[in-house]
Amino acid sequence: MHVEKEEMRLYLVTDRSWLGEKSLYQQVEEALKGGVTMVQLREKNLGEEEMYAEALELKTLCRKYQVPFIINDNVALAVKVDADGVHVGQSDMSPSEVRKCIGPDKILGVTAKTVEQARKAQEEGADYLGSGAVFHTGTKTDTKQLDHKVLEEICKAVQIPVVAIGGISADNVRILKDRGVSGIATVSGILAQPDIGEAARELRKLVEEII
Repeated sequence: MHVEKEEMRLYLVTDRSWLGEKSLYQQVEEALKGGVTMVQLREKNLGEEEMYAEALELKTLCRKYQVPFIINDNVALAVKVDADGVHVGQSDMSPSEVRKCIGPDKILGVTAKTVEQARKAQEEGADYLGSGAVFHTGTKTDTKQLDHKVLEEICKAVQIPVVAIGGISADNVRILKDRGVSGIATVSGILAQPDIGEAARELRKLVEEII
């Protein structure tokens, strides 16, 4: 399934550590109202049954807003809940194996931090790439920062959309201008903000300016 570049503009990745008094459903809905164009469920500390229930709820919510719903890493869960797609890292199942599991019509995202990884992912059937961390991030403590020149090279090396991820906020997103990305992915840039809807609106506006 080909992903429209417009669907990659503002990609929200979930993280329950920012919940506060709201449910994840409430937070994601506020973000969708603010202009998020794709949602990925990424929760490392949920049990299988809780993940299944959360995935079903968020899938229904994303359908309501006509936004693709992606599940991080868990290919079996993505198939089980009939998510719109799955995103895998370099240490997970290979893109070609994932494609066999999810079929030709689902979205397949792959993390790529080098031009070589990017080309390989595209050859193996990836629909889009996630590249980063483009800035220092507190979400993934083991992630090294990706040189923005490498990000630009990755974008030039492939025909599929590339989304920048890692530490992106309204304060630094303009630095990514003219690098060739189709959009940005963020966690705390939206979910950690006092007004989630407003944060999403502002980021969406800034992304449209830099692309």
